[in-house]
Amino acid sequence: MRILVVTATEPEIAPFVATLREAPRHDVDVLTTGVGMVATAAWCSRALARTRYDLALNFGICGAFDPALPPGTVVHVLADRIAELGAEDGERFLTLQDLKLGGVDEVVNPAPPVNPALAGLPSVRGITVNTVHGNERSIKYVVERCRPQVESMEGAAFMYACLINEVAFAQVRAVSNVVERRNRDGWRVADAIRNLAAAAVDILETL
Repeated sequence: MRILVVTATEPEIAPFVATLREAPRHDVDVLTTGVGMVATAAWCSRALARTRYDLALNFGICGAFDPALPPGTVVHVLADRIAELGAEDGERFLTLQDLKLGGVDEVVNPAPPVNPALAGLPSVRGITVNTVHGNERSIKYVVERCRPQVESMEGAAFMYACLINEVAFAQVRAVSNVVERRNRDGWRVADAIRNLAAAAVDILETL
């Protein structure tokens, strides 16, 4: 099976990549896009246009709005919304649908890979943002409007690139922090990366 593994930064995926070198199980290409939805969309589209993959997997870390998802939890993002895509009208946010512009502001995975390791992860709703939330007022607002459980800076872009290129995919993330006012003392990045690597290995071993 030919697989594309997508990540934003090398540290997020380094422990997993080390396992590939030690015990390769599939034909795996690793694409590090850089941070943000623009970079992710551009690099994923380029890779998927050049090579036909059987599966694309996005591995990364995220922040969690949902208190049921403490740092270290690994999740499978089934739906992801570009939270800022729209327009402001005073205190009201207008979606693309409100503006009658068409287009896509939420991406849903219509057919996740059938995989026992993946099925064992909590399925969640995400948002993709250019600016991660760290203000109580904006956190409250986006939670009321979008009902997200996690947020990242790349997820929806990856999913949309896979959809338009008709490639099976899954977005898998590990929670590194609670979404709150910036509190580095509360971050558990190392734990998240370690748990993400373990989940990634399990997914590949059960394909």
